[in-house]
Amino acid sequence: MEPAPKASAQPPRQAPLSEILAAKKSKIAELRGRGVDPYPPRWPKTASCAEALSAGKSLASGEHAAGGEFSCAGRVLQIRDMGKSIFAHIQDQSGRCQVYFGKSQLPEADFALVKKDLHAGDFIGVTGPVFKTKTGEITVEARAVVLLSKALRPMPEKWHGLKDVETRYRRRHLDLIASDGVRETFLKRSLIVSTVRKVLDGAGFVEVETPILLGQAGGASARPFQTRHNALQADMVLRIATELYLKRLIIGGFDKVYEIGRIFRNEGIDTRHNPEFTMLEAYQAYTDYDGMADLFEKITAACAEALGVSSVECGGKTLSLKPPFNRVRLPEIWKEACGEPLDAVLDGLRFDRAALLKLADKVGAPADERTPGAKVFERIFDAKIMPRLDGITLVFDHPAAITPLAKLKPGSRSVVERFEAFAGGQELANAYTELNDPQDQRERLAEQARQRREENDAEADILDEDFVEALECGMPPTGGIGIGIDRLVMLLTGQASIRDVILFPTLKKESPSENPACAD
Repeated sequence: MEPAPKASAQPPRQAPLSEILAAKKSKIAELRGRGVDPYPPRWPKTASCAEALSAGKSLASGEHAAGGEFSCAGRVLQIRDMGKSIFAHIQDQSGRCQVYFGKSQLPEADFALVKKDLHAGDFIGVTGPVFKTKTGEITVEARAVVLLSKALRPMPEKWHGLKDVETRYRRRHLDLIASDGVRETFLKRSLIVSTVRKVLDGAGFVEVETPILLGQAGGASARPFQTRHNALQADMVLRIATELYLKRLIIGGFDKVYEIGRIFRNEGIDTRHNPEFTMLEAYQAYTDYDGMADLFEKITAACAEALGVSSVECGGKTLSLKPPFNRVRLPEIWKEACGEPLDAVLDGLRFDRAALLKLADKVGAPADERTPGAKVFERIFDAKIMPRLDGITLVFDHPAAITPLAKLKPGSRSVVERFEAFAGGQELANAYTELNDPQDQRERLAEQARQRREENDAEADILDEDFVEALECGMPPTGGIGIGIDRLVMLLTGQASIRDVILFPTLKKESPSENPACAD
């Protein structure tokens, strides 16, 4: 950037919003009165800011690039008026570049537009050659300028980014304007999702879409959102998983299917949970949870490679993203951590509640008779098992009492073939050797219904008769996996909160006093 005039000692007073809006509306009326359209319908952009910068990399100071003129466009970030020379930075999706407006290089009307009518926040289109300034900055020398959109509202102050977290999430458009890092995170998210698709498509999986609006929710332990279909006069729910429909496709003859879609769970909001999130679920016939573990490693490694990273900092530790990842067996680590075997708190498809509550008290994860068994187990796991997990770790073999859709391990009546992948204290993935015995499945789901009824577990799974009927048509041996896309992005981009990887996270309703748009 060329040197700017010296700033005054005191920052200028920020005018009230009402005054700013009135002044901008007056300016728009003036422009239209002069025959200038402040919102033209189109403009022939031929180059991005990044492409303009690339064209000038090899230039010497003061040298112009060969190859003609570039037509770039973007939002004006800053303007430095030096009399007959004006410098500005514009920004598009690819980044930002400097533009030089010289009085002798521009038509008189264009230079007047820049000098008198252009402000930070406006969108412009500029056409001209690329050159390198005496200070070594690659710059577009404007030979023509068009105002593309006049901004009414002021941009985030001084482009230092939004400091208020709630404002960042509520007005993500401002957050993206003000922070290159935020925009970069979401570009990385897009790359991660496209990489997941490439891995699965390359392995012969078929991408499908399944219903979001359902008569009843199943496939996960979660509370659904409820709604009403007026035409059908029927109560409905939003899906909490895609599992049961994807398995129907395996039953119907697909060997490999997947869906990347939005999931809705009526649960709390914190740094790891958002009621609306994105999940990958994939199912493959003729394999098991070991096959899904290999697939998880392949997907994670491919995403890391696409981002150009081999490790990440998470919870104060460096986590390697190169497979193989750590693999442990829950029964083994449970006995080490809790001092007694996992089977001691299990009774077939149920928990031994007395033993479970006694252990919870012993390990400092207290609960009472009103606490559902699944919640008690989760508290013990978080207190004693989670701290022992190092790096990215796959924890195999979980209780049947909390996993009604997975096959029992051969020789066991209480432990199923399931693994969960953890990193930095949070779950990334959940996978099963899928239960394909319809009689066993009915019994398991009936037990879940009992937990819902007798243990007041509102998140227990339901007995889905349609799904059981589909299983009765026969389903081949199958492995299935669910990967939380948002949490995978958190891991790979080093974000501590799920809100920083969801463009528009769920927030409490904003009061008028909290809305800067309502205040002067």
